[in-house]
Amino acid sequence: MVKFLTKVGNSEAIVIDKAILSILKITSETPLEITTDGKNLVVSPVSDPKKAQEVRKAYHAVKKRFSRALKNLAA
Repeated sequence: MVKFLTKVGNSEAIVIDKAILSILKITSETPLEITTDGKNLVVSPVSDPKKAQEVRKAYHAVKKRFSRALKNLAA
């Protein structure tokens, strides 16, 4: 499967097909870890429950504090 980046505000995003997300049991609430080996991009669900909870907590704190700025960037 070949994908292209999509412009989202000042950033770029990869849109993942719903069927793939369903197979991997990934939702918009699933924390994802992004790593690279210098050549490839690897996106994986966070497997450590403690780390996943920390990521969710940080995400919600950022969302609450910067929601207006994030909406403006996405526009």
